Amino acid sequence: MPVFLYLFFLVSGLQATIHCVLHNSSEYKVKTCQLPQPNAALYKMPFINADFAFSLYQRLSEENPHWNVFFSPVSISSVLAMLSFGSGSSTQTQILEVMGFNLTDTPVTELQQGFQHLICSLNFPKSELELQMGNAVFMGQQLKPLATFLDDVKTLYETEVFSTDFSNVSAAQQEINSYVEKQTKGKIVGLIQDLKLNAIMILVNYIHFKAQWANPFHVSKTEESSNFSVDKSTTVQVPMMHQLEQYYHFVGVELNCTVLQMDYSENALALFVLPKEGHMEWVEAAMSTKTLKKWNHLLEKGWVELFVPKFSISATYDLGSTLQKMGMRDAFAESADFSGITEDNGLKLSYAFHKAVLHIGEEGTKEETIPEAGFLDQAEVASLHPVIRFDRTFLLMILEKGTKSILFLGKVVNPKKE
Repeated sequence: MPVFLYLFFLVSGLQATIHCVLHNSSEYKVKTCQLPQPNAALYKMPFINADFAFSLYQRLSEENPHWNVFFSPVSISSVLAMLSFGSGSSTQTQILEVMGFNLTDTPVTELQQGFQHLICSLNFPKSELELQMGNAVFMGQQLKPLATFLDDVKTLYETEVFSTDFSNVSAAQQEINSYVEKQTKGKIVGLIQDLKLNAIMILVNYIHFKAQWANPFHVSKTEESSNFSVDKSTTVQVPMMHQLEQYYHFVGVELNCTVLQMDYSENALALFVLPKEGHMEWVEAAMSTKTLKKWNHLLEKGWVELFVPKFSISATYDLGSTLQKMGMRDAFAESADFSGITEDNGLKLSYAFHKAVLHIGEEGTKEETIPEAGFLDQAEVASLHPVIRFDRTFLLMILEKGTKSILFLGKVVNPKKE
């Protein structure tokens, strides 16, 4: 099964274009634009974005204690940076402070250029890893966006702006859902189910992630039905992938957890974290850039007999209340200052929906037969090396190596709940 990830966060994300080649049907199309030069903000961003990721994770985990948690920190950070681009006064300050940026230390212009460089780098075509972002803005038809805003988001962020009649809720919902379904080639259907009357602005961001494991699993080794413990009283049956391979891993005594790194074939890695039974909350509370850096130093390569569930995970949030609790209040209020988007009064953010979907299987993204030749004598090696079985709630991170960004962060409570 391929690894696909589509994310939708209904506030617009950053996307700067670069000289690159994109596939369009049977032809190749060249897009041109300018990649900003690296600046001081760019080098701070991995740490600031990671702190924001863990802060948001804590909120979402507290709000959904018995559910899967899954989202894209780097995309949400980029989305909020984009939102700040069209905002002013305290609206802008609150957005950036929630993200972890201090305008005294990082000027707005420098921050925007840093995010443009980050997203350009992430979107640059790679042979065996695809990470692409696209955006759309749906604004009430009574509002007239500034021509400069339309030009900027089109040329710098590849964002389309649509005038929408939100008085017809059913038609507006269908318009947005149809756009998302078309842009994702049918991967996401019916994104919005309960759009309310009197929406003012909805912005859409989608991310497509595809990658192949550096060491694909053998389909023939997958156990079709294996126990996964959801809690003390609930067990579900899941396909369990099995592999004997060398991985970077360690068993942490301080936090009572096992950490294992699974590399993709190019520029990305997945970090699986398995707390000892009863220690999940302890590990969650300790998650930080400092902890991540410590784990990175502790990882050592060695043979492991690995069992990982083959599963799909998805999560949908309206982040509005969460972001407001974190301090981003004005963007959702009547006093919102989006003077960089329109001269009309009354523009505010109505929704901040976010959806992430991930499928993890044997090959990563490529559905192909993996040759059986060269497989080591499992009985001999397994008797000498540790067995790591992800058969209860675990944490999952997907990181991009070049930018040191946390692409996705989550907790798998029940791999049967999509």
